[in-house]
Amino acid sequence: MKFRFTLIVVMIAVWFAIEVSTADVFASDTVAVIAHLSVPEQELNKTRLLDIYTGDVKNWSDGKPVVVIDLKPAGDVKETFYKYLGKSPSRMKSVWMKRMLSGEGDPPVAVESENEMIKRVAATPGAIGFVSRDAVNDTVKTLAIIEDKSNDKK
Repeated sequence: MKFRFTLIVVMIAVWFAIEVSTADVFASDTVAVIAHLSVPEQELNKTRLLDIYTGDVKNWSDGKPVVVIDLKPAGDVKETFYKYLGKSPSRMKSVWMKRMLSGEGDPPVAVESENEMIKRVAATPGAIGFVSRDAVNDTVKTLAIIEDKSNDKK
């Protein structure tokens, strides 16, 4: 009887741990588009964001240059961001390479982590990037929130 009770308690604990970790995964699928505090825009729509990330828009509304920053490693945040733009990360890489080879611009600076993304955007006037919504702090401004609708099955 004691063994059965212990087994039930362990199973409940494991189930609870799975539920909590799954909730964290779903929460992290909300992405914030962030920018340096000096960027004049207060929000960006999907079209404008795509134009910035493809290099079609090179300057902010005040004429200062846009500095695009990308996440190097693949993950949920990067996938959600590019899915929102309607492009895969590999497709975006080919767009950037084409621009570079034609002399129209360089690919974005790529950082290794969300923490590095926030630090780089906060320290670089005109910078724009993306991180999970929970990672945002007051050293950057949020221009857009992207919800990944593909995980709404829960």
